[in-house]
Amino acid sequence: MDVNSRSEGGAAPPEPRPAVELVTAGVPPEEGRTQRVRAAVAPPLRSGLSWKLLLLTIAFVMLAEVLIFLPSVANFRVTWLMQRLEVAQIASLAAEAAPGGVLPQMLREEILKTADVRGIALKRQDQRLLVLSENMPPVIDEYFDLRTASAYRKIVDAVEVYFSSPDRIIRVVGRPEMGVGDFIEIVMSEAALRSAMIRYGFNILGLSVIISMLAASLVYLALHRLMVRPMRRLTESMIRFRLDPENAGLAIHPSGRHDEIGIAEEKLSQMQLELVAMLRQKSHLAALGLAVSKINHDLRNMLANAQLISDRLGSVPDPTVQRVTPKLIQSLDRAIRLCTETLSYGRASEAPLERRHIPLRPLVEEVGESLGLPRPGAIDWRIAVAEDLIVDADPDQLYRVLANLARNSVQVLEGAGGAHAIRVEAHRKGDAIVIDLADDGPGVPEHARRNLFVPFHGSGRVGGTGLGLAIVAELVHAHGGRVALIDGGEPGARFRIVIPDRQQG
Repeated sequence: MDVNSRSEGGAAPPEPRPAVELVTAGVPPEEGRTQRVRAAVAPPLRSGLSWKLLLLTIAFVMLAEVLIFLPSVANFRVTWLMQRLEVAQIASLAAEAAPGGVLPQMLREEILKTADVRGIALKRQDQRLLVLSENMPPVIDEYFDLRTASAYRKIVDAVEVYFSSPDRIIRVVGRPEMGVGDFIEIVMSEAALRSAMIRYGFNILGLSVIISMLAASLVYLALHRLMVRPMRRLTESMIRFRLDPENAGLAIHPSGRHDEIGIAEEKLSQMQLELVAMLRQKSHLAALGLAVSKINHDLRNMLANAQLISDRLGSVPDPTVQRVTPKLIQSLDRAIRLCTETLSYGRASEAPLERRHIPLRPLVEEVGESLGLPRPGAIDWRIAVAEDLIVDADPDQLYRVLANLARNSVQVLEGAGGAHAIRVEAHRKGDAIVIDLADDGPGVPEHARRNLFVPFHGSGRVGGTGLGLAIVAELVHAHGGRVALIDGGEPGARFRIVIPDRQQG
């Protein structure tokens, strides 16, 4: 089954140009390509995925160290205070062991100095006893109870030490470790604790920096090897290939990895090699098309001259000439039509659509008139289209679509002999117009169905080119619609065209 397009001008297509221009003025092609590749690849490498990864790794490790540092200093502070409470508890035991429970002044001062506190009190049996004291300050700045403090409270108290006054006086309460009394209480200056915590903080900070740098370096090296370098390789391959997409040597070579990077490399390599083959094929076809168009143009002119000469043969009374001339004229007409269709299909692009709302029935009637339909006793032309049915389409392009399909049916029915009919039906379905063009001929051969809308492959008639249906599909798709061969169970062929309305807004 074949379709022939409406006759159009046979302007030769433009000269094919290379896909990518690589020659720089005054620079050899290969050197110019190298300079372009270097210029294109350099910015992504300097933009610093590696540096960003390194800095983020350091930042995250430092954040982890900070989260570890806060509980560490809180634990250090509690441990330091508990040690002071233990020393104070030992001092209270020594005081109780003294004759009369009173220590000499010198010994009391020595014990308080050793414990680094100003006062020690002990609660026992609902009695609060001041065991040792010296120069008690009039005001206590802060009170801490280590027995009931939560983990969060301990962290907050530890952080406050770094920002508090260095000579702050604090009172600390804790539970005795040796079972002497209910709790033990000390009054002390926080200066020694603050100094110890500052030293501890600097030690932790230095250790954190070393650990974070070491961990960041190891993580960076691992990620750089596993991810950054392969990604850079993929990026460089894509940039180089983009500058010369017909060079198969620039396609990436898969590394053989079995992870996501390896899959990406393999798929990219396949895509690049397929694109190389496709571009080479298109370049060859473009060159071939240019040559064919030039030959076709000249051949059509020669065939036109031969057609004029053959017309004159019709006036020769010789019976043999009279018998052969119609076949000759028919063959010349077919050859001229083939040249015209080939040149028409070879154009670079169709004209832009000029869609507007038009009544469909007059357009269908015009198609029938142009094909000389109906033909009494041979081909009937039946139109089942409402008078008020409006289609949103380019009238010239839609005319070509319907004329190609109708001409195709006419050619098939002429070869089938007998009385036949072509029927055009149309109706609105939602926001689209559905058009069916059917005939009652022999239908579409099975071998033509597989490549029905492929140029030079979709013809089911001997001598056909298959360009008509390819042009029909291209024009319908330009409208955002679709065309298909419908198997309705009845004899013949039925093509269905769906033309959607334009999207508003």
